[in-house]
Amino acid sequence: MKSPRTKYVEKLSAQIVEWDVQIEQLKDQAENATAEERFAHSTTIAALQLKRDQASEKLQGIALASDDDWEDMKNGAEQIWDEVKKLLRGAIKKSG
Repeated sequence: MKSPRTKYVEKLSAQIVEWDVQIEQLKDQAENATAEERFAHSTTIAALQLKRDQASEKLQGIALASDDDWEDMKNGAEQIWDEVKKLLRGAIKKSG
């Protein structure tokens, strides 16, 4: 049976892969946009990539942390997770 930490790491890993796909889709949309839209997309994409990298770092930290420490680290990962979801939602609304 998997530990809660293992399940969480797997869940966050899958989410990061999904974010990568969505970021690539935004990049594709930006290529077909006007210059003004491209600028807005590039700003959002840069912010998303930064947050995605932060989530990846948190994930590595959680995977390597002691059993006592990983729960504390989970809170920081959840905050980044929420920020990425908000950014993606906003980007998808703008491009949709």
